[in-house]
Amino acid sequence: MARDALGEFEHRVLLAILRLEAESYSVPIVLELEEKTGKPVAPAAVYIALRRLEKRGLVSSRLVEPDENGGRERRYFRIEEEGLERLRESRRALLDLWEGLAPQLDRR
Repeated sequence: MARDALGEFEHRVLLAILRLEAESYSVPIVLELEEKTGKPVAPAAVYIALRRLEKRGLVSSRLVEPDENGGRERRYFRIEEEGLERLRESRRALLDLWEGLAPQLDRR
């Protein structure tokens, strides 16, 4: 795997953010991943992946202070253009690998 290739979990985290269509903090990302995969997802794993993606410039974040009603600070993440490009590249590569395999999969 290339040094800057997306890992499977990072890929999933980026896709979850893309599905949410806007900036999002870690909780909705965890819920989206759980809903789409049908498996539990550790919030800490998502946060670690988000920080790693941010360090690579694939996502950016901003910290939002609680409003006057209280609450906690939240770090909102959004996909950067470089992150979108990595998803496009990954999609193209996977589609190329899948091309022509339907007959083999259907007969087994």
